[in-house]
Amino acid sequence: MSRKIAGFLIVLGAFMIFEWVNLGFNLADGHPTSFYVVHGVLIAVNVVLGVVLAVIGWRGLRASQAAKDRDGVRGSQV
Repeated sequence: MSRKIAGFLIVLGAFMIFEWVNLGFNLADGHPTSFYVVHGVLIAVNVVLGVVLAVIGWRGLRASQAAKDRDGVRGSQV
């Protein structure tokens, strides 16, 4: 995985986590319980997906750095 894609996955994961947690705090009162159950499930699933994407990006970034170090090509992008 390239460093660019790994960075994109990390940023995307962070954005998803921020956005869905923010939505959770901004839900207004006065809706039926089913509304909160559905949105709670959506928030939970998307936060987990955001964490998974960020972890994949982080591992890709570390693997890219390890490959660069292993090949002895410091200072240039892989």
